[in-house]
Amino acid sequence: MQTAEPVDRRLDYLAPPGGVAAGAFVEVPLGPRRVAGVVWAEGSGDRDRARLKPVARVLDAAPLRGEMRTFLARAADYTLTPMHAMLRLAMRAPGLADPPALRRVLGPGGRPPARMTGARARVMAALAEHGGAPLTPGELAALAGVTGGVVRGLVAQGALVEQEAPKDAPFPRLDPLRPGRALAPDQAAAALRLRAAVRAGAYGTTLLKGVTGSGKTEVYLEAVAECLASGRQALVLLPEIALTAEFLDRVEERFGARPGEWHSGITQTERRRLWRMAGEGGVQLVVGARSALFLPFRDLGLIVVDEEHDTSYKQEDGVLYNARDMAVLRASLNGAQVVLSSATPSLETWVNAAQGKYGRIDLTSRFGAADLPEMRAVDMRAEQLPVNRWIGGEIAAAMAGRLARGEQTLLFLNRRGYAPVTICRACGHQIGCDHCDARMVEHRFLRRLVCHQCGETRPMPAACPGCGAAGRLAPVGPGVERLAEEVAERFPQARVAVLSSDLFGTARALKAKVAEIAAGGADIIIGTQLVAKGHNFPLLTLVGVIDADLGLQGSDLRAAERTFQLMRQVSGRAGRGERPGLALLQTCQPEHPVIRAILSGEDEAFWRAEAAERRAHGAPPFGRMAGIILSSEDVAQVFDLGAELARRAGPLAAIGAEVFGPAPAPIARVRGRHRVRLLVKADKAAPLQPALAEWVGQLRLPHGLRLAIDIDPQSFL
Repeated sequence: MQTAEPVDRRLDYLAPPGGVAAGAFVEVPLGPRRVAGVVWAEGSGDRDRARLKPVARVLDAAPLRGEMRTFLARAADYTLTPMHAMLRLAMRAPGLADPPALRRVLGPGGRPPARMTGARARVMAALAEHGGAPLTPGELAALAGVTGGVVRGLVAQGALVEQEAPKDAPFPRLDPLRPGRALAPDQAAAALRLRAAVRAGAYGTTLLKGVTGSGKTEVYLEAVAECLASGRQALVLLPEIALTAEFLDRVEERFGARPGEWHSGITQTERRRLWRMAGEGGVQLVVGARSALFLPFRDLGLIVVDEEHDTSYKQEDGVLYNARDMAVLRASLNGAQVVLSSATPSLETWVNAAQGKYGRIDLTSRFGAADLPEMRAVDMRAEQLPVNRWIGGEIAAAMAGRLARGEQTLLFLNRRGYAPVTICRACGHQIGCDHCDARMVEHRFLRRLVCHQCGETRPMPAACPGCGAAGRLAPVGPGVERLAEEVAERFPQARVAVLSSDLFGTARALKAKVAEIAAGGADIIIGTQLVAKGHNFPLLTLVGVIDADLGLQGSDLRAAERTFQLMRQVSGRAGRGERPGLALLQTCQPEHPVIRAILSGEDEAFWRAEAAERRAHGAPPFGRMAGIILSSEDVAQVFDLGAELARRAGPLAAIGAEVFGPAPAPIARVRGRHRVRLLVKADKAAPLQPALAEWVGQLRLPHGLRLAIDIDPQSFL
């Protein structure tokens, strides 16, 4: 049996009377406690039965299917994650060990009411429309548009009867035969190809590449319809919770009911229900964040990874995995299709499609009357901006025109808060975090300083913490809040909305704000990369990028790719309705190859050039990389172990891999722990994981020192 507890091996237990199937969720004794786990396989039979502890009980949950167990084992091997940690991802359901909860529902009682009123008739009609299926009193009253007293009166007269039903009920059925929106010819052709692939019932991965606003969602919803019609389940992964509200509305319009949701914004009750229904087949379609990939689906036939290039699909703490890559692995084991949808695909996906490993479908024009926005660079070297101003004259003039016409403007700056640095004009002290090697960011709306590494906050001081001088602290550089201050000063009549994750306490609040903006509730939107992720604002016709050069700084090997993707995505928010769009990119490097590629529209030329450069350096996707992150409260300890690892790199040398480091991480201290990184680079075909396991297995970690292995790192912080 495999437990979700930190035990480094599988454990043997005595099966209960009548036996237990592989994959069953069970509760077993482990020391003085009872813990949950999964029956991984039948025992060998050569163990002394008298020494085995019996399984305490079998939990009331659908067994973990064989392909799911294989997926978890393969994912653990690839990411070099302990199996118990991987299994924990698949058991993230509260109350798993609790008996099934019951709820009070109402069904037809068979006795007509003594007097039929209009309200009572609506109640009986609402129940009949659901085929007499049991509904809670609240659900029935809401459907009929009556008060609870009307429903209680029908119960008292025997027209309705109370029953008990499982609280974790199946989700409403989706109708895959319900007509969808009319598709343009290229969309219809793309949908036919995806439907045919799903209908084949075998594994395959397809890149659905379409310009922003080309209708990729409507196309892959046709693949979802084909999957549901075949009786299999589908999963759509989204990169941002705020996208789910609009997407759920589109699903309901297409299929007549809402799918299951899985993300941090749902309640624990909803989480438990969806987890159980995924295993029992009581939910046909799940829309969720990356962790939805580990739900125990009974028969998963399709996985869609929307905005597949998005970096949020990479889990950066705990279990380090890339949901895009894990989706492909899971589909290959389930005989399922994968659709990777993006206007700006990751280089890894582009190369796989170019090499024929993935299929590729292109949508080259926007749907309906909408055209792609015009894009221009604004050379800031020629601007004479006053101190503490960041909106150039060309963007300001374009904003004034949009305000006069009742259109929306989006200003994009990928910096949260008010200012990235607060400096003392008297002594030069920069306010930093006490626990991290990072500057604290002023969040003026919150009246606090915040560390974006560890989350530490403190009130904004009146005097310098270094020299004690009062009134000499000054913000340096702009964040979105400071940009909002400038907008309010220059356009006092405008309604301004700031979209940044720091400003919303819940996912529901963020989704509500996005919906309000889409309905015309703001004239000027100011946002971080949150605004680049698939939002549709019909009145938005102008996008102003305040600092297009920001992402080109540093030595990240993916800097060019990410800047290209982000600028294209955010520019694509403009002109998605009937009115034409314009994107203006403020830059001090208009001649930079990435800026030129963004403006030219020659996507394929950019990817070819980027691929050639990566190939020349043996970098992913033409080579393998792994990051080793060591951390400890003792700086000498962490550097000593890093140096010792570098000296013992024989297992890696044997496969031709190179080791770089140890070196301090770019942010060398986080939450009081000093961080050292090593980077391993190997040939594409090299057996990297076994060599890494042998390498780090040579050393016993001292107390307090942590070692994490990041296969295919996306970030080098």
